[in-house]
Amino acid sequence: MSSPLHITSGDRAGEALAGAGLEGDILVWHDLLYDGPRTPGWPDNAGLRRRAVFIEAMTAGGLGRNLVLDTFVSQYERVAGLPADAEVVLWFDGCLFDQSMLVHLVNCLHHQGITGNVQLLCIDRFPGIEPYVGLGQLNSVQLGSCYQARKPVSDAQFHFSREVDRVFAERDLRRAATLSRRKTAPLRWVPAALQRWLQEEPDPETGLGRLECMALDAVHQGCAKPWEIFNHVAAAETPPQFWGDTTLWMKINGLADRQPPLVRIEGPASRLPQWIDGPDLQEFTITSCRSS
Repeated sequence: MSSPLHITSGDRAGEALAGAGLEGDILVWHDLLYDGPRTPGWPDNAGLRRRAVFIEAMTAGGLGRNLVLDTFVSQYERVAGLPADAEVVLWFDGCLFDQSMLVHLVNCLHHQGITGNVQLLCIDRFPGIEPYVGLGQLNSVQLGSCYQARKPVSDAQFHFSREVDRVFAERDLRRAATLSRRKTAPLRWVPAALQRWLQEEPDPETGLGRLECMALDAVHQGCAKPWEIFNHVAAAETPPQFWGDTTLWMKINGLADRQPPLVRIEGPASRLPQWIDGPDLQEFTITSCRSS
């Protein structure tokens, strides 16, 4: 049997896994699977192209569609090339970002007939780390210490992942609400992730989701620099935190783009840069547009 393929959700976690001394290759999966256009299960080329366009728009061009599409194609080809008896170890945490990715990957592995040796590590807490935000906080030794706790993905978890992946892909809010109220589930972190997902739906009166509301509250409380807003919102979030800086900057940009705008962005550009290239974030100031 070939060595395991370890799949995780973030570059920091991937780097930590690389240093953990575990046998096998590491694949960091890149996508935002709780948002944007897609179909459930294994995607076709047209679907991947639509997602690449969506990610380009979401990052205001910070991630070009060609780069995104190449990344998507490469990671699905990596899974498609696995033999049916491949050992796959899935490393995730309990947040919305990770759970939407987890159910999609489990569904895709099932589609490819890779079911006999798929194992899961979902790390939703770690001793001595408070608050625990996610896998990116753990170093190589800490991650490696969790390896023996991995469990085989069960038939019930494969079936449940197919159902939940469809809910995310089709934005079936009614079914999401039903599943979010489950006291027990084959993947026990999914109901809470769905609850948090539903909170991102626009409020009927304000048109804002929860993350937008928290960002706006931070600005109203006097946070004027991007990282001040980030820290304020992170402190208000219910862990594990599902979003990162790219997502938060997108939400702040959206607040500035509304008509009328809710915040004003001042700096070397009209929008906060949403990827590594671009002006220094310290040069930006965000202020409220509401009347004093």
